[in-house]
Amino acid sequence: MPLALAACKKGWSLLELTGLTMGTTYSVAAIDHSKSVDKTELQAAITASLAKVNAQMSNWDASSEIARFNASKSTAPFAVSPELATVMQAAQDVHVASEGRFDVTLGGLIDLWGFGAGDAKGTAPTEAEIAAVMDITGHGNSLRVNNTSLQKLNPGAEVYLSAIGKGFGVDQVARTIESFGIRDYMIEIGGDLYTAGKNPDGMPWQIGIESPVAHDRGVQQVVSVSNLGMATSGDYRNYFEQDGVRYSHILDGTTGRPVTHKTASVTVLTENAMLADAWATAMLVLGTERGLKIANERDLAVLFIDRSADSAQKGFVTTPSARFAALQA
Repeated sequence: MPLALAACKKGWSLLELTGLTMGTTYSVAAIDHSKSVDKTELQAAITASLAKVNAQMSNWDASSEIARFNASKSTAPFAVSPELATVMQAAQDVHVASEGRFDVTLGGLIDLWGFGAGDAKGTAPTEAEIAAVMDITGHGNSLRVNNTSLQKLNPGAEVYLSAIGKGFGVDQVARTIESFGIRDYMIEIGGDLYTAGKNPDGMPWQIGIESPVAHDRGVQQVVSVSNLGMATSGDYRNYFEQDGVRYSHILDGTTGRPVTHKTASVTVLTENAMLADAWATAMLVLGTERGLKIANERDLAVLFIDRSADSAQKGFVTTPSARFAALQA
């Protein structure tokens, strides 16, 4: 039976919305049990919510708060909105908890390795080039976060929010949807998502985790997600090879280099999409061995997918944290 017809017979309507934001796409599936929500009004409210996030946190909009902070060479405190302050405080907390592996100040290193907005270089930088850029990167030595302001400790410091901003956007959309009285919904922005309540079948939302294989959109595992944020980070789409060595875009700020472990993908489930977004990146940089210890110490729901020793292309080993296993039991 077509979903729309089934919805009509069950006394609720399914609102499906899509659009563009943050250089990617978003999609919303929301169940309107009252059948009274105006879809056009909901779409307009979501658009406004995302426009506000972009105006605060977009690295591609020169007039955004974070872009203006980056452009400034002043080391005086720079006043920011409560929303940006919230994101930056979360970024700092995850930075500390992940032993420095989550870091929003690595834009210079990302560009140096050819993974930024410019043309891909396809060659590894020299040790001297890495050392020079690391002098102005690193959350701990380049940035101070306060409740109402940011402050550069180095005039060249810059902040890039691509690994936490989309998640925050998801959470803002969730608040918007709930303001319309909707309690069962799923939001996705560029792979980061949040679900609430039940899906149209009356079950927890079923989300597929992609197999970490380049040029393949297969599903490695399906997980049940309800009232949780979810994000997956992987190293299998953005990389280059030089002299037989594979360099991924996942950089470790403590070394200035791409990670070298066998962890190909990490999925995190947590209280909101913002933290899921940040922790997914942090755990991928950490890798399964160290990341699993931190996940279990902090009761984080994390699924690690590693390349097996048997096959670098198709063989994978999945390792869940204790919390992740409990949520899927």
